[in-house]
Amino acid sequence: MKTKVWVYLFLLTDWIMSAFAWSLFFFLRKTWIENKEFSVDQNFIIGIIIVPLVWLLIYYLQGSYHEIRRIYRLKILNLTFSGVLIGSILIFFTLLLDDTVSNYQMYYWSFALLFSLQFIFSIFSRLILATILIKSLRKFGNGFRTVIIGGSDKAVGVLMDLKAQKWHVNTIIGYINVNGTDRLLDDKIPYLGHCDNLEMLLSKHNVEEVIIAIESSEHNRLQKIITRIQDGRVKIKILPDMYELLSGSLKMTDIYGALLLQIVDDSMPIWQQALKRVMDLMISLVALILLIPVYLICALAVKFSSSGPIFYLQERIGLDGRVFKIIKFRTMYLNSEEAGPQLSSTSDSRITKAGRFMRKTRLDEFPQFINVILGHMSLVGPRPERQFYIDQIMHFAPQYVHLTKVRPGITSWGQVKYGYAENVEQMLDRMKFDLLYLKNRSIALDIKIMFYTIAIVLKAKGK
Repeated sequence: MKTKVWVYLFLLTDWIMSAFAWSLFFFLRKTWIENKEFSVDQNFIIGIIIVPLVWLLIYYLQGSYHEIRRIYRLKILNLTFSGVLIGSILIFFTLLLDDTVSNYQMYYWSFALLFSLQFIFSIFSRLILATILIKSLRKFGNGFRTVIIGGSDKAVGVLMDLKAQKWHVNTIIGYINVNGTDRLLDDKIPYLGHCDNLEMLLSKHNVEEVIIAIESSEHNRLQKIITRIQDGRVKIKILPDMYELLSGSLKMTDIYGALLLQIVDDSMPIWQQALKRVMDLMISLVALILLIPVYLICALAVKFSSSGPIFYLQERIGLDGRVFKIIKFRTMYLNSEEAGPQLSSTSDSRITKAGRFMRKTRLDEFPQFINVILGHMSLVGPRPERQFYIDQIMHFAPQYVHLTKVRPGITSWGQVKYGYAENVEQMLDRMKFDLLYLKNRSIALDIKIMFYTIAIVLKAKGK
């Protein structure tokens, strides 16, 4: 069964169970707690429509529907308990606290009843679905399409440990050789090819998980392989030594069989990722409305500074390497790149007088709120680059590919520190801060970067 089908099943059952829980809560609260006659009134109808949607939103924000095929029962229990607790508090204070009651004990009973019913109904249906999902993954051919990288004794040991596990959810489709000599898995699983063609092989075979079974002491080779794989779509598991155990960014994947550690791709929790997108949309919509006078002034300044269009559209590389057109106020004279892509500098003669001020205040970036709403960008994230410069950066720093795992931003940590880069060397310096952001990103850090950006705009100290 496809991932989307499972997501829809969880959404549907959560909605149905939330509606049942609210209906029963409303009935028991009237008849048992308040000793009144139950009737289907306006409050009941409004509640049966709104409350289940509130629960779905809470479950979505906490990541209940993210990577649904990787769900497990303990995680379901944890997510359901925390989600129901937060939701019960929210609903209690918004819908129930202003009700007229004879004594305050009714509030306590109401809250306990709301929490209990929602938790019992939700956990019951979710555990059943999760059990069915896990059993389906354990059937041969239904598990995560997995490739072993390496062909030495270590790789053989991993394969044997996996096969000895009764409950593993990996479908081993083959192995990829690293050094060309170790081929001890030839008679056990299919040989897919050499590590030189790693990206092509992973794409060709629709690989979902990779187990790296090479000597952990080969840190340079290990890091290069991880850099080439780590795009957010393929999960990476390794055999640990003390170096990995102490370096962080790892989590245990199973308590049975082989000791495998999964490399954590993103430091930002799922609920923060969802909240970040909500913040992006809300702030961008408000900004587009409130900044209309600023847009008009900028448009006039661009129009009178030089001939040509007001806006400048340029192809940039965004999330997962997808191409999009970034929207900016034009700050240069027409045909400024006839000789090919060129980076600007502080004394660049191609920049108009109005453009120089707009670049210092970042006003030229304001139209990118449209890119945020369209889903091309975020408010905060690594600055998107052109493919021409990405190719040059990748020659010196292949880890740049990590920056395409998230939506690029209107502003970034690197942008705050360095502003517009004047050469590839400055791009590499700025990239260090963007990579640091990627490993530490959070809502709090985003807000901090936004405040610094606002200060740059107000002080006109942008570079």
